[in-house]
Amino acid sequence: MLTKYFTIKQEGSHEIVIQKSRFIGYVKRTETEEEAQAFIQQIKKKHHDATHNCSAYMIGERNQIQKAHDDGEPSGTAGVPMLEVLKKKDLKDTTVVVTRYFGGIKLGAGGLIRAYSNSTSEAIDHVGVVKRQLMKEMKVTADYTLLGKLENQLRSSDYLLETIDYLDKVTFHVYVESGEEEAFTDWMVNLTSDQADIAEGEETYMEIEI
Repeated sequence: MLTKYFTIKQEGSHEIVIQKSRFIGYVKRTETEEEAQAFIQQIKKKHHDATHNCSAYMIGERNQIQKAHDDGEPSGTAGVPMLEVLKKKDLKDTTVVVTRYFGGIKLGAGGLIRAYSNSTSEAIDHVGVVKRQLMKEMKVTADYTLLGKLENQLRSSDYLLETIDYLDKVTFHVYVESGEEEAFTDWMVNLTSDQADIAEGEETYMEIEI
């Protein structure tokens, strides 16, 4: 399991016009090839009247699945440049479809490569990128006398304070990067003079905007 990786923040689209041709870039997070293909077919159905619906996707922890399709554009001028953008941005589990409505002016091979690359890149920038970081929940339970001190210290730290429970005692739910549990525990012990109960929770991916 990867400790961290990058992917798109959300599904979305962005349109640009180049030499009177419309290029609409669609992106979606897809964790399987079946999801990727379903998304591509969805866009093709939506834009069945388009000149081209080119696509690319990269899936898997080690980018095991990489596919690109030119959909009628000259070989290597659409799908591959789109895939190269995904590689350059190191985006996992991501599918992109660029729909083109031809505007009457031919762009040539170099122009097509730039157009599909730019459309992909701008669509990704438009929807945003996140880092998915594998983190461990740490539960810190202490007396209310330590509430102010702990909350201030946690909020100013690099750790992620998710929630606070106010019961008989106060419990902080904090997420730390996997592998940092011992360092966090030592910090808490010193900060509270060993007057807090510290327990590990589940490990999960947290998303951090880039």
